[in-house]
Amino acid sequence: MNHENINYVELPASDFAATKTFFSKVFDWTFEAYGDDYLAFDNAGLDGGFYRSDLTSTTAKGATLVVFYSERLEETQDKIESAGGNIVRETFDFPGGRRFHFTDPNGNEFAVWSDK
Repeated sequence: MNHENINYVELPASDFAATKTFFSKVFDWTFEAYGDDYLAFDNAGLDGGFYRSDLTSTTAKGATLVVFYSERLEETQDKIESAGGNIVRETFDFPGGRRFHFTDPNGNEFAVWSDK
């Protein structure tokens, strides 16, 4: 552990089955359930978990945005859409790269960026 570094992230989710299917298919995450109301994940670059909630995490509501990196942005977008994710902001350029935003099956917003 690195003292005072971000170590873990927790996100809301109402449908754990859809969460496991989506993130394992798109990003190859693995999961472990801790009771009925918590689903931990790893193999994501930063470990974390989903707590059972009907709320969602979106930038429109002021939530923190979790951003993934991809060497092949279009390929990652295709995987997200094929697994049931929704693109909520099309790919755009910014200084240093390009990115798009998507929501998972629970409605949580994420982004993917690339410098390629």
